[in-house]
Amino acid sequence: MDGREIRRKRLFGDDRAVIIAIDHGLFDGPIAGMENLPATAERIHPTVDAVLLAPGMLRHCAKVFAGRRRPLAVVRLNWNSVYCFHWNYREAQSVNGYDVEDALREGMDIALVSLTLQTGSEQRDTANVEIYARLVNRCHSLGIPVIGEYFPTGHLEMSSEQLHENIRIGSRIAAELGADAIKTFHTCRFQEVTETCPVPVLGLGAEKLPTPLDALKLAATEVQAGAGGVVFGRNAIQVSDPFSFQAALCAIVRDNADPQEMARKYKLS
Repeated sequence: MDGREIRRKRLFGDDRAVIIAIDHGLFDGPIAGMENLPATAERIHPTVDAVLLAPGMLRHCAKVFAGRRRPLAVVRLNWNSVYCFHWNYREAQSVNGYDVEDALREGMDIALVSLTLQTGSEQRDTANVEIYARLVNRCHSLGIPVIGEYFPTGHLEMSSEQLHENIRIGSRIAAELGADAIKTFHTCRFQEVTETCPVPVLGLGAEKLPTPLDALKLAATEVQAGAGGVVFGRNAIQVSDPFSFQAALCAIVRDNADPQEMARKYKLS
């Protein structure tokens, strides 16, 4: 069994995966709950499977990944203007943000590579695919599994049906290009996405929801539709008790626990 398969099995194994995302500063700068990222990282529950962060933050958050039973370090390798909502970017251009070898030296266990299509320009789409494919292939040549993130352009302006179709097609393309798992939005018929992808699909928490219970219900809905796990950021960090919320999230994702029972058990309001 090579290094890529060992890491892949450690993340998924027989269970669904829980990943906590704290990479928002790569596009948003400091946001609420993530102003001091090392302090934020230290409040992550030790039973989560992995933490997603920017490559330059690995060294600053090294303590989280130092234990014997530690979360895996998932590192975002490319930078895409599609995430910069505050600057009103519309072209969704991707660039190689960090070399795979450099991320490995910093301590990366798993890579995340994003792909955006249907940008309105065939030239941009093909350039984004080229960057995505190159990074995926380089990671695999070094024994590193890849989570392919499919993120649609202009998702906030789409109808639920448009979003679903975009993600259903884009997620399959990202998997066909070699990803070991896919990270993407929950859709109105999410089971169609999970059933037509040959690799695990990780459901996003996406925009901050009104209450922790709403977020826990979203996680339950995603795994019931066949998700191989979840990736939650704002909804797992921008809460009054991130540690307890993440414990509840793990119980729901891995053990199919009831969201309302978990909210009561962990006193999440």
